[in-house]
Amino acid sequence: MRLCMALMGATLISVSGCERPDVPDEELEPASVNTRISRPLPGTATEKTAAANRLVSSTLDIARESDQVRATRGLLARLESDAILDSDGRIVWNIASFDFLDTAPPDTANPALWRHMQLTAEHGLFEVLDGIYQVRGYDLAVMTVIHGKMGWIVVDPLTTIETATAAIELVQSTLGKRPITGLIYTHSHADHFGGAEGIVEHAKQFGTEYPIVAPHKFTEEAVAENLLAGAHMARRSILMYGSSLDTSPAGKVGSGLGPGLASGTISLVLPTEELPPGINDRVIDGVEFQFMDAAGTEAPSEFVFYLPELKALCTSEVVTGTFHNILTIRGARVRDALVWSKSVDRIIQRYSGTAEVLFASHHWPVWGTAQVSTHLRHHRDLYRKVHDQTLRFANAGATRDELPSLVEEPSFATKDLSVRGYYGSHTHNTKAVYQHYFGWWGGNPATFDPHTPVERAKRFVSAVGGESSALKEGKAAFSKGDYRWATEVFGHVVFANPESTEAKLWLASSFEQLGFLAESGATRNYYLSAAKELRSSERQGSRLGEGAESFLKAVPTEALFDALAARYDPTKIESEPYTLQFKFTDTQETVSVEIGPDTAFPRYGVPAINPKATFATTRALFNDLVLKKKSALVLVVTGKIKIDGSRGAVTDFFDALEEPPSDFAIATP
Repeated sequence: MRLCMALMGATLISVSGCERPDVPDEELEPASVNTRISRPLPGTATEKTAAANRLVSSTLDIARESDQVRATRGLLARLESDAILDSDGRIVWNIASFDFLDTAPPDTANPALWRHMQLTAEHGLFEVLDGIYQVRGYDLAVMTVIHGKMGWIVVDPLTTIETATAAIELVQSTLGKRPITGLIYTHSHADHFGGAEGIVEHAKQFGTEYPIVAPHKFTEEAVAENLLAGAHMARRSILMYGSSLDTSPAGKVGSGLGPGLASGTISLVLPTEELPPGINDRVIDGVEFQFMDAAGTEAPSEFVFYLPELKALCTSEVVTGTFHNILTIRGARVRDALVWSKSVDRIIQRYSGTAEVLFASHHWPVWGTAQVSTHLRHHRDLYRKVHDQTLRFANAGATRDELPSLVEEPSFATKDLSVRGYYGSHTHNTKAVYQHYFGWWGGNPATFDPHTPVERAKRFVSAVGGESSALKEGKAAFSKGDYRWATEVFGHVVFANPESTEAKLWLASSFEQLGFLAESGATRNYYLSAAKELRSSERQGSRLGEGAESFLKAVPTEALFDALAARYDPTKIESEPYTLQFKFTDTQETVSVEIGPDTAFPRYGVPAINPKATFATTRALFNDLVLKKKSALVLVVTGKIKIDGSRGAVTDFFDALEEPPSDFAIATP
């Protein structure tokens, strides 16, 4: 039986993923009485939501002492202040904001998620074992430091310069001041490299050289995810990580992967070495590392490593303390659950029975050879079961939306809480496996070419008898706890009539109840953030410029022009097609761009034939132009930019580069 379904009278309400309470057909008729259903006050759970959450506490052993012991083991020191600040005194990380978690689970939160976030919020510098230490609880990720012969080897320097700086200072003040002798990025996601400049700046006081080691294709993948599709992902990340929410029992309680995503300045310091695929042995500051490629699992560029002298295994983000995302809801390329499970199996074959401690880039370690082996096996089987069973049912004709109710959670998910969906969710991950193999379409031609959301909504509302009838149907579903159907109905009304305050408030209430039920912190944040935006009509932007200068200077020129091409609006060019040539005097690079009625096609390293204009400057000044930190006119007048040919052609090109909005609508048209 699926743990995520709790029987509440005749209505089934989800208590883990909360995405899919299945209501019997006879319950779906509109209520003929009691059409004056009251909305719950914002921030309050309905009785059906509260009852479903109480059932979780009676079903799962969420309060077991062993998890608390592991999450707090080895605590050495904590930051003395209540917050980490940036250079302007703004709060980058509010440590005290999670103090409210030190209570029993409220009706407004899934108890399994609540308990997990209590443990994840444990913060400070922890000893994993003699020679390996972790800074946890000050960012989404964990920073690990390894005691080398001469200094500290830093693994995954958090998301921002500010949190990384605070973390390394805590290490130095507690364990002793030593130079930085190595920097390791386990994979290509920003919460594992974004704080690198904080470590690099700290290292300057010692004046030593050190390697920066990353998996193969690290630079390419780090740039691709954060530049080409960065604007869209950044906006959705606001909702996924609850950046606009207050931390509270009815708001953000964490992300599931970590307490939250730190604000501040994201940097990118390029590695000095990207390791090739396979097994790579390296000695860094006297410490022997065995790196194992894990590309195509949680990240397209990723490795794990083993320290044979310490019998310690770092599983990066391949194996952590939660069921991860096979397709993250912020948006990314879908991951391969089969490759993921096989990568974990390779780790098992090589290190199970030998490793005495397992630590990762999130959560807390696992100690004991037998415990490490079980942990690895359960996570391997988790991804393999979701993969295999999704395909089994899909090959029998099941559709994407039918799969979550058909694919059962693993048998060990009731006992091993590290495989539960605190971040990824069972519902989304089964659909992700389907998408990996079959794409966005379910195969039914009735759904091949639907109307736009607004046009579908108008037709739905008309078909049910108008807005009043649609609202009545949605309220009836809400009163039964069928929040999924209520959300769909109210969503149609909002898209058919965006001016309907009543529909938006009811939709917000439905989102909120789904958020309160979610076991996934990311899912909870997304629902609650959407509810907040519906109620306030204010949307938080993605702060695209924050840290952009530091990040952009590390972006390869070819990748930068590909990103600019994705911002090109061809309707703004009225002239005949022409070619521009860009020359960077400091890097000795050349890029030609063919500008036409459909594309601005860049060719890296290829001189233009008869360009309409040649634009020459330094790459650094070009970055400033892209970020609009400098005026092109001023730079031309002062001679820092030279344009041979038509200045108008250059101006037209820059004018045709669209600035992506940072706060586009999600829950409304």
